[in-house]
Amino acid sequence: MTTPHLKIKNATLYYNEKCVFKNLHFDLAKGKWTAILGQSGIGKSSLLRMIAGLIKDNISGTISTDDASPLREQIAYMGQTDLLLPWQSILKNTLLSFQLRRRTNQKQALHQATQLLIKVGLGDAINLYPHQLSLGMRQRAALVRTLLDDKPIILMDEPFSALDAITRYKLQGLAAELLADKTVLFITHDPNEALRLAHFIFIMYKKPAVLKQVVTLQSPIPREVNNEQLVKLQTDLFHELLQAVEAHN
Repeated sequence: MTTPHLKIKNATLYYNEKCVFKNLHFDLAKGKWTAILGQSGIGKSSLLRMIAGLIKDNISGTISTDDASPLREQIAYMGQTDLLLPWQSILKNTLLSFQLRRRTNQKQALHQATQLLIKVGLGDAINLYPHQLSLGMRQRAALVRTLLDDKPIILMDEPFSALDAITRYKLQGLAAELLADKTVLFITHDPNEALRLAHFIFIMYKKPAVLKQVVTLQSPIPREVNNEQLVKLQTDLFHELLQAVEAHN
């Protein structure tokens, strides 16, 4: 499956008769990472869920790709909650997409899942159940499940938020490696994470919410945020976020 270019036009959402956002326009560039930052409750997760097709009511606008494949068949979605099935082992949870779609080559999928779980530090937890894992471990398992879904469009809502700094750093690198050439949209509250992983960074702010593109980077990811250009961008991005908060209030 080829990687598509995703276009969002006039995206509008109402919740409890209040407009969350209206007439949002933006593109997700083919094979690039796009990050959205902004205050909690501004509408970032709702936008992600709308693109994923998980919100059906009180919405309007168009979401389309530049190919003929149905959109929902091209999207892998990782929400804020891990959504692990409590009655399945961690290994079986990561293989859920293979089970649901009855994909062939189960042996290869099993090997790939096992290797990825080892890479993210869950090699000893393969046969455990979700209630036996910490929040950070569950988030790692959910990330592995998303990576294994092997879809060309990846939507991730704060995928590294529950992890300690070192694990987050390692998994950012792993995700960048395994999702190379995918079209990725992710939400984060960490400007450094956005600068390390994203080619395009947007800030969502105001009521109803709007999107403002604030950073464009074409250098390969993952980046090291201690280089001179990114150090300056960290300061600029922080001031953009501060102004967004003031505009929201």
